Amino acid sequence: MNLLHTTSGKMLAGFFLFFLLPLCLSAQQKTKIILQSSERSRIITKTDITYLRKPVFKQDNAILTCDSAVFYTAKNYFEAYNNVHINQADTINIYSDFLTYDGNAKLAHLTSNVRLVDKSSVLTTNVLDYSMGPKVGTYVDGGKIVNKDATITSKNGYYFANTRDAYFRYNVLVVTEQSTIKSDTLRYNTFSNWAYFYGPTNIKEKDGNLYTENGAYNTKTRYAYFGKKNLYTSGSRSMKGDSLYYDGLAGYGRAVRNITFRDTVDKMLMRGQLGYYYKADQRTVVTKNAYAGMGTNDSVMVNNVKQPDSLWLGADTLETQMVLQKSLKLIKGPMIKKDNELGEEDRESKMNGVSKKAPAPDKNKKNPPAAIKPPESKKDSLKTDSLQKTKVLALKKDSLKTDTLKLPPGMKKVDSIPKAKMQLGVKKPVAKDSLPVNPLDTIRTRSIKAYRHVNVFKSNMQAKADSLFYTSADSTLRWYRDPIIWSQGSQQTGDTIYLQLRNKKINSVQVIQKAFAVNVDPIDTTKFNQIKGKMITGFFTDGKLSSMYVDGNAESVYFTKTDDGKKYDKMNQTVSSRIKIVFRNSEIGDVVPIKNVEGATTPVADIKQEVILTGFIWKPELRPRSKKDVTNPRLAPKPKKPVPAKAAPKGLKAIIPTKVIDSATKAMPKIIKKADSLSKQLLPLKKQ
Repeated sequence: MNLLHTTSGKMLAGFFLFFLLPLCLSAQQKTKIILQSSERSRIITKTDITYLRKPVFKQDNAILTCDSAVFYTAKNYFEAYNNVHINQADTINIYSDFLTYDGNAKLAHLTSNVRLVDKSSVLTTNVLDYSMGPKVGTYVDGGKIVNKDATITSKNGYYFANTRDAYFRYNVLVVTEQSTIKSDTLRYNTFSNWAYFYGPTNIKEKDGNLYTENGAYNTKTRYAYFGKKNLYTSGSRSMKGDSLYYDGLAGYGRAVRNITFRDTVDKMLMRGQLGYYYKADQRTVVTKNAYAGMGTNDSVMVNNVKQPDSLWLGADTLETQMVLQKSLKLIKGPMIKKDNELGEEDRESKMNGVSKKAPAPDKNKKNPPAAIKPPESKKDSLKTDSLQKTKVLALKKDSLKTDTLKLPPGMKKVDSIPKAKMQLGVKKPVAKDSLPVNPLDTIRTRSIKAYRHVNVFKSNMQAKADSLFYTSADSTLRWYRDPIIWSQGSQQTGDTIYLQLRNKKINSVQVIQKAFAVNVDPIDTTKFNQIKGKMITGFFTDGKLSSMYVDGNAESVYFTKTDDGKKYDKMNQTVSSRIKIVFRNSEIGDVVPIKNVEGATTPVADIKQEVILTGFIWKPELRPRSKKDVTNPRLAPKPKKPVPAKAAPKGLKAIIPTKVIDSATKAMPKIIKKADSLSKQLLPLKKQ
C-alpha cells in the first residue's frame, strides 16, 4: 500500500508541476494591494504598518474584506481578522476567521472555519491555501466538498475553481443518495459529477458493491467503467473481469475479458470472455468461450487423492438467472413402483427444502399464524364455503331489517343475497384477498440456459446437444435438439434427455421420443448392444448406470458371453412393449422383456452380417474427454471412407486423371459453340 501511495503521490506531483507551474509563473506579475476604504485606520510611519477597522482591499479582480486588519504596505502584505471574505470575479467567495495574504505571490492562507463557495459546490476546511491566479485551493489537514449530488471528504485536497476539478488523497469518502465511495486517490468534477479513481476503491450501493483500482463513476447518472482488478458483488453472487462497464440507473453491466461469475450459495462458477448483467431480473449472460461449473457431492480419485467431482458445462452462450419458482414447470423424478411399473416420485413437500404441509399445531396457541396456513384442501374449501354461507345468511337477515324501500304494486322484491355474495366473494373463484398466503409464491431459484454447441463433462457422465436448461428447483438438466449422453460404455440419444440429480449426485436419466441406447464392451468394440423405444429411463447407483427401462415398441439386440466371460456366444433379439435391462460392471447383465414378448437367439458363429436397429447412432468421436473439451472440443480421429474412382470414358487412356476428364467434359459445350460460330464465318470464304 505504501508503494501505491508513493506512485499516486508522484503522479499527482507530476500533474501539478506540468499544469500549475506555468500558471503560477504567470501569476507572479506583481500588482499592488489597494486599500479602497476603512472605518478607522492608524498608521505607524516608522514601520509602515497600518491598523485598520473594517477595511476593503482590492487586487486585480478580487475584493477582500474583514473586521480588522494589519496592513504592511511596503511588503504588499496584510493580516485579516474575523469575518474574512474574499470575492473573486463575482463567482468565488471564500470565508474564514483569519487570513494572511501575500499580494506579491497572490497567495491567501486562511484558517479557522474556512469555506470556499462557487456556483456548484462548497468546500469547508480548517486550513486552506488559495492561489488567486490559477484559482486553486489546497488543504492538507482534512476537508469536505459538498454539492447537490455528493459530499466528499479526504485528508488532502486540491480544488481547481476554473475547471471545477478536485483531487483528493488519503481516506477519500464520497457519499451520494445512491452510493458510498471509499478510495485512496480520487479526482472529482463538481460540474459533470464524474469521479476518477487512481487506487483501491469501493463503491457501495444498496444491494451491491463495486471494487476497482482504476476507473470512473458518475455520482448523478451512476454510469461507471473500471479497468483494473474489478469485482462486483451482490449477496452471494460476484462478477469480475478485466474491464467492467455499469449503468446504475438502467441496472445494466458489461464485462470484457477473463470474466468470472460466482454464486457461493449455489456452488456455481461461470466464465467467459464477454458478459452482460441485468439487475432487474437478476440475469447474467456470458459468451465467447463460455463455460460453467457446478459443485456436486460426487468425488473422483486424482493421483490417489479424492477430490470433488464438479459438473462442467460449455456452450456458445450461457445465461443464468434467479427466477420465481412458481413460474417454472418442474419435472418430477421417475421411480419404479410395484410390478416394474414406472411412476413419478412425490417431491412437492421436499422441493428446495420448503414444506407445503402445515406445521404441527402449537397446543399453547388457539390459532396458527395466517402466514403459515397451508393451501386449502377440498375439505377446507367446504368449510370455507359453509362459513361464507353463514355470513351470507346473517347479512340477509340484516338486509331485511334495514330494507325499508316500498315497491310499486305488482313488482316483486329482489332478494339482496346475490349482491351480498358478490361483496363477500362467495362466487368461485374466491376473491384474492381471501386466499391464504403461499410462501412458495415468493421463492426464487437459479436457472441456467445454454445455447448452441452445448458440451457437458463429468467424470461419470458426458453429454452434447444444441441447447440445455437447468434449474436447481428440481435439479434437472434438460437437453434439447439432437442430444447425446454418454455414461461408462453406454451412449443414449433421443429428441429430449432429462438428467436428474439427487443430493447433488446423478440419480436418473430419461430419454424421450426416438430413444436409442448403445452399449459397447470396452475390450471388444465390434459388438453393439442396442436398445430402442419411445422412452428410456435409466437409474444410477453410486454414480454408475445400474438399471434401465424401455417403454413403447421396445426392441433390443444384445450379446451374451460364454461362462468364462471371454467370448461372445449368442446374439439375442427381443421385441416387447416394455423391457428391463440390468447393468453389471458397465455392461448389460440381464435383459428382461416384461409385456408382449417376442424374441430369437442366434449363435454368433451363424451371424453373417452386422445387425443394426433402425435409428442406430454411434458417435464416440463427439464425446467430451476432459474439462478442456467443454470449451474447446476435440474430435477423435475418424476413419476416412475410400472414395471410388470414376470410370474413364472410352478412347481415353486410364492414366489421364479423372479431374482433367471432368473439367474437359464440362468445357466441351462451350468449345462446340465456339467452333460452330467460327465455321459460319469461314463458310463465305469456301464459296469464293
